[in-house]
Amino acid sequence: MEEKSGDVPLPPAQPLVGIIYNCKRNTGGEIPDAEAEYDSMDTVYAIRDALASFGIRSVLLECDGTLPEKLAKTRIDIAFNIAEGRSGRGREAEVPAILNLLGIPFTGSDETTLCVALDKALCKRLLSSYRVRTPKSRVFLKEGNIRTGGLRFPVIVKPNAEGSSKGIPDVCVASCEGELRALSARSLKLYGGPVLAEEYIAGREFTVGLLGNGETLRVFPPMEIVFRKNTDRDYRIYSFGVKQDYQNFVDYECPARLTPAQENEMTKTARRVYEALGCRDFARVDFRLSDDGRLYFIEINPLPGLAPGYSDYPMLAEFSGVPYRELVFSVLNAALTRCGGGR
Repeated sequence: MEEKSGDVPLPPAQPLVGIIYNCKRNTGGEIPDAEAEYDSMDTVYAIRDALASFGIRSVLLECDGTLPEKLAKTRIDIAFNIAEGRSGRGREAEVPAILNLLGIPFTGSDETTLCVALDKALCKRLLSSYRVRTPKSRVFLKEGNIRTGGLRFPVIVKPNAEGSSKGIPDVCVASCEGELRALSARSLKLYGGPVLAEEYIAGREFTVGLLGNGETLRVFPPMEIVFRKNTDRDYRIYSFGVKQDYQNFVDYECPARLTPAQENEMTKTARRVYEALGCRDFARVDFRLSDDGRLYFIEINPLPGLAPGYSDYPMLAEFSGVPYRELVFSVLNAALTRCGGGR
């Protein structure tokens, strides 16, 4: 009998789920996108309510300095991890490492995958060994080290280890060495970590969502981010500002207008990236398709945002017939099945 949307099988015994998160505090300050990766409580409540609609109990656990103590007291069966961590290049690994130390299973990728994926340059170097095409790039560690090194302009400049378009302002593309130095110096000053400069790929932008593991891994059709207007001179950049005001800047098309060959290459490459990095349960992969038809991997987010009505991952899932509550449950069930407790 064909399963209807929403008739998702439940695990035999309902677990107590700990939803672990970092919360936006809207504290202001010099860096306008300092909390770009963190979630609002509306997102946390949406995940809680989605699980509750399947009869699954949950508790909310904020990722702060008392998290280990809270985990020891709460005795959850599994963690639904959406926490970005608190600081440093390895911050996304903080919660998974603690959970592994305490023997608590959790949704999503482990600490090693999250660390490698967050370091954009390291991730690209690893994937190049799998013949995944990515723009030519350089990493700058300090202001005095900024040289083009053979890069062809224009060049996009962004922090090497940030997500959610953090550190990608409306003006982030350099057309000459002077602009490259200025943009890199700004990023180094504001965000502290290394800067990634990579050749800008003129063309179309896509994102591909993946859900599950192994033989049951589902690759959603690519979603195109269609720009209504440019943000930085003649460049189309999915910047922090564009995401904040996306209704005025972009449209989302899924299924995207691609030839069968283009879609096949994109979904196969997304799967290859997911499996090469050891991703688990869910992730989202971003691509550029150049004007001459060449596909470029831009980055992967193995901890994609789940804000309903805003984040790309639930948006592309819904385009593919997976409503929000079912998506949240499916992420949890993928983890439960992987750990031997789901269906």
